[in-house]
Amino acid sequence: MDAHLVEIGRGVFAFLAAERGFGYSNIGLVIDQDGLTVIDTSATPEGGALVRDHMLALTAELELPIKRVIITSSRVPFTGGGDAFRQAAFYSSDETSEELDEPLSPVALRALLPAFASAYHDDFSTRPITHTITTEAWITPSTRGWVLPGESSANLIVQVPGTNAVFAGALASFGVTPLVFAGDPFQWVASLERVAELGQTIIPGHGSVGGTGDIVDLADYLRACISADGDVASLVHGPWDAWTDRRFDEVNVERAARVARGDYALPRSMMALLGW
Repeated sequence: MDAHLVEIGRGVFAFLAAERGFGYSNIGLVIDQDGLTVIDTSATPEGGALVRDHMLALTAELELPIKRVIITSSRVPFTGGGDAFRQAAFYSSDETSEELDEPLSPVALRALLPAFASAYHDDFSTRPITHTITTEAWITPSTRGWVLPGESSANLIVQVPGTNAVFAGALASFGVTPLVFAGDPFQWVASLERVAELGQTIIPGHGSVGGTGDIVDLADYLRACISADGDVASLVHGPWDAWTDRRFDEVNVERAARVARGDYALPRSMMALLGW
């Protein structure tokens, strides 16, 4: 995974994927006195290793270990590079930890993320979680974790109050269509409103660093999916017309309609996307 470095504030960095699209995910780095905190790990072991090496080169003079990895979602675009950080403690929500204990389907991953298909061999697995968070909590002296539902049942975002920034991880996609196949778009909209209250600089899981305007656009897209009432042809136009990965529209609209009537089954359109 190629990435370019953006300094968010003193001791706070984002490694942004060089390409824009689902699966090309961003990774955060926060430097504390006792070590480095990494936020998400990229979609593949190779991607995780490349960014890890960049991080260690960047901080070489400090001689600090990579002490913690914070995982914002159980989805592979954020967990696939975990093997590169084997010596670190892994933090997530309880729900994400449980989901990561479930077996993966490499066949499904290859269908969903064809650009990374070669990484998902039949024995591919992700790193298990070692520490879980159930509510708002300080993870390090400079980072505070918040458990917010939306993209999954319990995403873990990272606020860095000293820089007025939030690493929203899987809860935010800027310029990239989100995938709501197992999430709740109603809760997601509410969680985005909370994210906007926690910081002015938002580092999304996919896309470029943004702000509250990007949060509004994403929330409006989710509201549009809800309003479509199960008919993707009724999805109104908006800023998302220029986003990548519009193949997810059908899944998101179907998921919104299902959740609205209390049906949390996997959307049929998602199964079709995976070739099932």
